[in-house]
Amino acid sequence: MIQLNGCAGPERILLASNRGPVSFTQEPDGTLSARRGGGGLVSALSSVADAGQAGDLLWVCAALSDADRSAARKAPDGRLDTAGHDTPAPVQMLDIPPTVFDQAYNGVANSHLWFVSHLLYDTPNEPRFGAEFAAAWAAYREYNGAFATALAENVPAGPAGRVRVMVQDYHLALVPGMLARLRPGVPVAHFSHTPWAPPDYFRILPAPVGRELLEGMLGADHAGFLAQRWADAFLDCCEVVLGADVDRGRQQVSYRGHVCRVGVHALGVDAADMRRRAHQPDVDRHVAALARVTQGRQLIVRVDRTELSKNIVRGLAAYRELLATHPELHGRVTHLAFAYPSRSDLAGYRAYTDSVQRAAARITAEFGTPDWAPLILEVKDDYARSLAAYRLADVLVVNPTRDGMNLVAKEGPILSDRACALVLSQEAGAAAELGEHALLVNPYDVTATAQAMHAGLTMPAAERDARCAALARAGAACPPGAWLASQIAALG
Repeated sequence: MIQLNGCAGPERILLASNRGPVSFTQEPDGTLSARRGGGGLVSALSSVADAGQAGDLLWVCAALSDADRSAARKAPDGRLDTAGHDTPAPVQMLDIPPTVFDQAYNGVANSHLWFVSHLLYDTPNEPRFGAEFAAAWAAYREYNGAFATALAENVPAGPAGRVRVMVQDYHLALVPGMLARLRPGVPVAHFSHTPWAPPDYFRILPAPVGRELLEGMLGADHAGFLAQRWADAFLDCCEVVLGADVDRGRQQVSYRGHVCRVGVHALGVDAADMRRRAHQPDVDRHVAALARVTQGRQLIVRVDRTELSKNIVRGLAAYRELLATHPELHGRVTHLAFAYPSRSDLAGYRAYTDSVQRAAARITAEFGTPDWAPLILEVKDDYARSLAAYRLADVLVVNPTRDGMNLVAKEGPILSDRACALVLSQEAGAAAELGEHALLVNPYDVTATAQAMHAGLTMPAAERDARCAALARAGAACPPGAWLASQIAALG
């Protein structure tokens, strides 16, 4: 059990995130069934809990669906009965009004904060901040307030050092400041899973909104980021936008009498657990099926969400250029492009998915033959299929225009049975750890990406083995449990 500030006895860790470790669906007979959530945060907390390191845990999250809200309403104070749910911690699910949640989540977090951090705006046309955004921002503030209130109510009596609060991501940027006002002295950390924008881009946001975001995060005692460049950009914004006192040597910001330390906590993969999962029967079946379809050809693989920053369309354009400039590869290589649907309730994301499918169709029409499919694109959620693709990859392509980390770049080399080469965007946070052994590319340079694909396909076996082994070691260097534990320790 973690000892907090030298205190003996049970300590409490409160973790807050938009999405929790369990979700519900309503069956035809009206009963609710629970399913464990995925993602690095669930894995991280599971690792800490399984090791007996976390003491008294409570995970506070939002109800995301009608079934979630029904489950929360049936539970005392939203505190779920997690028996049989395979969750890494007790869960309190907040029943936030659907209109408030939608405006906060889609109207602010995903439509603006995500776009700012990933530099995604089509600036000649967007954004436009008017009355509609003002209403959405009020909802975002209310949504953050619900989390701050719930966390404050769960702070146990006694010394503040007996509890630590871990707030996750851009959905909850205002919570640290709100909680500091409700429960002064309680140690609070905020962690950003996204990149952070430089000041000139951050100031696209209305000035009061930008200031409120930064002030909210500076209410934390520790602000964590996935890479140093994102931490540096945050420090720059605090200095330029707020006029805060920034000490870059100590990596801390002093603002209105409070000091917020800034740290970097890279997130890696639990290699042993992932290898076990990747050799389960369902994955083996996908491996066999893909091997039959691709008939021993070299495979270029990508696994992404259909998210704007993942840059799938330019990646497909690079593959098309590869085939156009290297006809000797015709019939000898296949591109597996597996994508997970993302944010389909937003029109821009639906349009982007359509663009991906059109780009794939053009490649198939231009190069495909009766006995060779140059490209296999599937847009559906199938984790086992993705693991199978990792195992078969000769070249893994990860070319986001901007990414906080990108775990695909770490997972692929760990699982590849063929010692894959990694084509990696220089704009992914993972490039700071993997760049020495990857084929780094400018994600906007289609020709350079095509050349990197070719270099990966033709790389000598010994070089590819050495690179892949080094990538796998780096990818597993900070598994999720260690990543979360380092943030908890940073509050000590």
